[in-house]
Amino acid sequence: MTAEVHQYSDRAIIERARQDPEAFAALYDRHAPAIHRYLARRLGRDLADDLTAETFLQAFRQRDRYDPERLNALPWLYGIATNLIGLHRRREVRFWRAVARTGADPAATSADEGVADRVAAQGIRPDLADALRRLDRGQRDVLLLTASRDLSPAEIGEALGIATGTVHSRLSRARAKMRKALGGIDPLAMGEEQLNG
Repeated sequence: MTAEVHQYSDRAIIERARQDPEAFAALYDRHAPAIHRYLARRLGRDLADDLTAETFLQAFRQRDRYDPERLNALPWLYGIATNLIGLHRRREVRFWRAVARTGADPAATSADEGVADRVAAQGIRPDLADALRRLDRGQRDVLLLTASRDLSPAEIGEALGIATGTVHSRLSRARAKMRKALGGIDPLAMGEEQLNG
């Protein structure tokens, strides 16, 4: 695989990977960090490693069915990752329950990375985790994909296979429930690091 593949659009990489499977590595290099972050914040770091690999394995296997109208593959990859989370739903609920109980985030990166933000969020983390755990899956998926700031509402809809209007309504309901649980604090005003741990 040449370095030039890394400069292609996602669509072009996937099209090339149909003939040259090694070209798919450029898509992995481009999007794996975002997908891993999303999965780690939903299920913890250990499972995120496995599910990131599984996300890209499924994407690779489905590359012949990729919609050539999509220039950006990130919503497609988030959709695959979100479906995998659904298979591990009980584990996600246990994850948020543990964060609510202990206030510690097992998905936190390193001891010195973002210390100030984590210390500031420490007091609210148990309530936040409990509120996230209590959201229905659709609302939680929309809220956490929105918090990642990687996708527009239309792309979130594409990732989850729902209409953009449904994204907006689920987000509105999720934010209202979270504000109530957090004493009026808007979860999206907290920033991704605090919301996701």
